[in-house]
Parts: sequence; C-alpha cells; structure tokens
Amino acid sequence: MILCIETATTNCSVSIGNKGKLLALKEDYSSSYSHAERLHLFIDEILKENGLKPQELSAVAVSKGPGSYTGLRIGVSAAKGLCFALDLPLIAVPTLKTLALQVKQEKEGFIIPLLDARRMEVYTTGFNSDYRRVFDTRAEILTENSFSEYLENAAVSFIGSGVEKFRNICKHENATFIEGKLPSAAQMVALAEEKFQKKKFVDVAYFEPYYLKDFVAS
Repeated sequence: MILCIETATTNCSVSIGNKGKLLALKEDYSSSYSHAERLHLFIDEILKENGLKPQELSAVAVSKGPGSYTGLRIGVSAAKGLCFALDLPLIAVPTLKTLALQVKQEKEGFIIPLLDARRMEVYTTGFNSDYRRVFDTRAEILTENSFSEYLENAAVSFIGSGVEKFRNICKHENATFIEGKLPSAAQMVALAEEKFQKKKFVDVAYFEPYYLKDFVAS
C-alpha cells in the first residue's frame, strides 16, 4: 500500500495504490489552492474510507515538481511528516511525467506537458509515445516557434495548465491541445510502485522539491 500525494498545482490530490493499481482517489480539482485546508483531511479520509490504518502503509510517494512553490512545500512537508512518524520510505515522483501519462498517444508522436508559470512561461519536458523522455525539464518562454522541432516531424499532444497560452499562438496542424487537465495522484500509483520495487527512495531528512526556478514573492 502506497499513499500518493500531489500538490504541485491547484489540484489537491491524494490516492492509495495497492501493488501498482489505483485503490482510491480523493482530489479537489478546482482553480484555487486548497492544500493547507484539505490535504491532511483528505489523507485521513481516504485511509478511513478504505479501512486502512496508517501503520499498514508501505511507503509514501510525493509529486516532486516542478510546480507551485507553496503547493510543493505543503505536499513534501506532509509526506515527510508521515514518513518520520511511521518510519516509512519516501518516494519522489516527477510531476510532469504523471501529467503525460494522462495522454494515450494512438500513433507515433510526442507528448509535451505544459505547467503554467508566470506570463508566457511554462514548465515543460517532452516524451515519446512510450513515455520515454526526449528532452529535459526546463522553463520555456513560449513563442509561435516553440517545440517546432517536434511539431514538424510528428503529431504532438500538449496537456496541462499552460496549454491555453500556447494554443493561442501555435497554429501548427500537428498540434493537439488537451485542456482542463492537471497532475493527479491517480497517475502516481504505477510510477511509485515501480520505484518501490527498485528501492529508489529519497532521503526523508534532506529531500527538497524540484522547484526549477527560485521563488519570487509578488
């Protein structure tokens, strides 16, 4: 049993995976941040609703970023607290890959998740149709020529909170835009199980979220 926590965007999402299969999911898929109010409540509820005690968990997985600075801090702090209290291993799951897993690419092509950052900037990485990474995670300032090396050669599916920004300036016929989707703890389950079996854990004391960019107060 692995508890998965996703707070990198406005979606406050918690799931439980049992041997790599999604057992239960609770999330607040809204446009405003509710992590501080709902995350611990969701964790408590999802365990009770499935007849589980915290001591029955085998590990805790957390979405490591990139994403919202505050959201990531809240999720990682909650995950660390549970790991310390229950003496459980901590698993870090890449946020953008869980977003890419929501896309089922029917033909050969690419999947490029876009998480909204400030102004015309997004956090992004790229995957092929087998979910193998084709370029590293980066902060990208969007222009009409962004991702042209992929769009010229194959179909590309864009997904995430940054999609609307790019759809407004990208006119390429190979682009498909999947709107209204955010990272979810549902897609964390399989990745967390894979890391658990390979014992790919992170240090509970020293692990920090992958912010990609420094925090800027506004």
